Amino acid sequence: MSLFHTGNPYPKGETMMIVYKPLTTEEIRIDLFAHFYRRQKVTECYRFIDGIWQIKECPFIDDWTMEEYQELTSCLQHTLETDGYVLGAFLDQQLKGFISVESCLFGKNHDYLDLSSLHVSNDMRQQGIGKKLFYSAKNWAKKRGAKKLYISSHSAVETQSFYQVMGCVDAMEINEMHAISDPFDRQLECEL
Repeated sequence: MSLFHTGNPYPKGETMMIVYKPLTTEEIRIDLFAHFYRRQKVTECYRFIDGIWQIKECPFIDDWTMEEYQELTSCLQHTLETDGYVLGAFLDQQLKGFISVESCLFGKNHDYLDLSSLHVSNDMRQQGIGKKLFYSAKNWAKKRGAKKLYISSHSAVETQSFYQVMGCVDAMEINEMHAISDPFDRQLECEL
């Protein structure tokens, strides 16, 4: 099975009907990602140098292997099994975006919830899907008693621009688990 889909089936200007729905553990299988295209061509990233975030040239292609899709599937299932939140964005019944939030409050005041994933298929970016997914995660987290979302974010300039537009800032408290496992990620928070 090929997990990679290229090309936008809808010409620019043609209306798309995106359906957002919470996912169930049973729906989260490897074939759910059959039309999800992760690929991101990165040219510049933020790096923390001499106490400040600086933009540096670091070109690479970010993509997922079959093993990473399998790990993602397990992680999303675990999120639901532990009472977390997973929302999918579908076009013609094909997954084109998703977001997940973990259920355990953390931080010295127990006011953070972890936004563990937010991804939009390469062929559907810049359509507002990420924003709608992010707003839904904020609403869910607020209802769960959180005051902030915590995001261990990819350091690509485009990714950081998205989170800045969404109101995210550098995290006041650092989740050491994230900082150690993803040392190039930027640790962010967003007030709810």
